[in-house]
Amino acid sequence: MGPLSLDIFAKKLVNAYHGSAACAQTAAVRWEEKPLDNHLQVEEPICIAATGDVCGEGVLWERKTQSVYWTDINRFLLHRYSLQNGTLKTWFFSEPVTCVMETSREDTLALSLGSGIALWEPGSDAPHTPLFALPGWPFVRNDAAVDPGGALWVGSMRNNVLKNGAPSEVGGIDGVLYRIEGTGAATEFRRDLGCSNTLLWSPDKSRFYFGDSLKNCIWSYDYDLNSRSIRGEQPFFQGFERGAPDGSAMDTEGYVWNCRYGGKCIVRVAPDGMIDRVIEMPVSRPTNCTFGGPRGNVLYITSASPEPGHWERFGGGLFAMETNVTGMDENSFRLP
Repeated sequence: MGPLSLDIFAKKLVNAYHGSAACAQTAAVRWEEKPLDNHLQVEEPICIAATGDVCGEGVLWERKTQSVYWTDINRFLLHRYSLQNGTLKTWFFSEPVTCVMETSREDTLALSLGSGIALWEPGSDAPHTPLFALPGWPFVRNDAAVDPGGALWVGSMRNNVLKNGAPSEVGGIDGVLYRIEGTGAATEFRRDLGCSNTLLWSPDKSRFYFGDSLKNCIWSYDYDLNSRSIRGEQPFFQGFERGAPDGSAMDTEGYVWNCRYGGKCIVRVAPDGMIDRVIEMPVSRPTNCTFGGPRGNVLYITSASPEPGHWERFGGGLFAMETNVTGMDENSFRLP
């Protein structure tokens, strides 16, 4: 089957809702008080893979294979959903996998693991190759992304995953923001972090965005492409009352789409830090998102299972939400 057209993709998503494996839906409500972007159109988020992840995360759209990769941190799993044939494949690891990134090497992905950064070939399914070991393990990697210059940035946090995958308490300020080169060389850029989340670059490559869920804050920095360095930290989006800032995506208009863990929504934030839209989700814990699809206008969203004692039939599933804007292409980790 060839690449799906937008209309066919939308039809398949609607059919998925009516099928036995479909996710329950709630209408996407737009927050339109003093809207900054009146042309934005957002369809209902629809579950396309009911994987029941404890903590789905680290989502990647791979254009070459028209596939979505994402992880379940607590169950040490990595999933791949193929858009062309609707199949789902899962790989098992021996430690938490928190993020998946493309590299400059054919058929090789970079993985952010609990213990560090590794290279992995999904085609051969050979054991992954360690590239960078995290100092102080069992502190764990969390969100990660590749910058426009080809370096990999990753933030760490105090480990909140037990050996058997069960969640433990989140806390502390032990996290560090690293920049990793393709050789494995690492540079520290920030310390005293609680729970690192959101690593994005503006379309003009002049700004870097980085967040801490425990501080309920996303900062912005000046980013220099030549030196691949940051400076001039300043609050960008902080104190929003619905949930905590988790992972985010960047669209080509420079807006940040931030998943609000525990807030049951995604917030689209303008380049000046003002809220453009609050988009309701059918799950309470959306965790991360990225743009993809044949036209780059579908937001793929991971989620976590609800807190104990609460029931969400499709909590922990992978969702797709069609929009009329496109996202920034994924950057590739440059390897020697």
